[in-house]
Amino acid sequence: MNQVKNIYLKLIPVMIAFFAMGFVDLVGIAANYVKADFNLSDTTANLLPSMVFFWFLIFSVPTGMLMNKIGRRKTVILSLAITVVSLLIPVLNYSFTSMLISFSLLGIGNAIMQVSLNPLLSNLISGDKLASSLTFGQFVKAIASFIAPIIAGWAAFSFGNWRLLYPIFMFIAVLAVILLGIIRIKENDNSQEKFSTFKQCFSLLGNSFVLLSFLGIMCHVGVDVGTNVTAPKILMERLGLTLAEAGYATSIYFLFRTLGCFSGTFILAKISSKKFFALSTLLMLFGMSGLLFAQSEILFYICIALIGFGNSNIFPVIFSQALLHLPNKQNEVSGLMIMGLFGGTVFPILMGIASDALMSQIGAVIVMLVGVVYLISYTVNIKKFN
Repeated sequence: MNQVKNIYLKLIPVMIAFFAMGFVDLVGIAANYVKADFNLSDTTANLLPSMVFFWFLIFSVPTGMLMNKIGRRKTVILSLAITVVSLLIPVLNYSFTSMLISFSLLGIGNAIMQVSLNPLLSNLISGDKLASSLTFGQFVKAIASFIAPIIAGWAAFSFGNWRLLYPIFMFIAVLAVILLGIIRIKENDNSQEKFSTFKQCFSLLGNSFVLLSFLGIMCHVGVDVGTNVTAPKILMERLGLTLAEAGYATSIYFLFRTLGCFSGTFILAKISSKKFFALSTLLMLFGMSGLLFAQSEILFYICIALIGFGNSNIFPVIFSQALLHLPNKQNEVSGLMIMGLFGGTVFPILMGIASDALMSQIGAVIVMLVGVVYLISYTVNIKKFN
């Protein structure tokens, strides 16, 4: 009983770190405020979120190597420290240049955090329960994503300063650093090679299951970003709605994605990852297929809700499967899986090409549908770990 209680006490700072992981999503609301404050063009303003997500491609694999040298807990603390600095910059100086630096550091910190925090959780939770725990972590992360625009709006309305969001989030990040610095988590020192190289990390893609999982992460993120970008466009194209009216589609997607993360925490604790993954991908298939033919606003929203709920638990299942497949190479595998988040850049490009070719958003849906079909095929590879 004391051992279980001890694990739960250690889970608290880890979950606070998951909450801090959600700070990366403040870029959406922050970019809009910065655009208005400095009278920027859309092209210039879009540099801000680009400066965040670009770093996942650069820092994911090196972080896996870094964990082999200093450990997972210290790597998470490093990521949180970088996050604290990124949140402090707008408090000390507010200019377009300082915001570019802030967003870059936020992206670097988040890339390092995403790679190291998930494996750290595997030192507390193992086996098939890992997928459920990762899902709960994603739910905690989603809470931060939701409240960021609410806090910014409240601060702007009440105090005329939306940037009060930064010191509030910075306080939470500092708290996470302190708590993780105090606790001790026994890390499984089962790496066959303590100092891995880039070549050794990327050679893991030669393992068929790791490669399939990497592609699965790319498809998951591609569908996630693609739905957010395309859903309002489809409503505007097919039903003639304005952007303000069609924008609710994105809110519905995030709502059901968050509900899916929360419910998935309990469902994955009761049924196998394979069954739940199959159900999730079928929901996505029904939703994506419906977008091809839907002609009413209600039906569109139902389809988007199905995609959001279905896609909410894809990442934790694939990620946990990849980690458990090569337990002696978890740090390197984690880096490769997070690098797969770059799929959020690849898919929109392909979707844009397909939409322009067909002169319809149907092209974008077809590209995402290919990603969903791949995820369905991945189901047969899911294994049971004790």
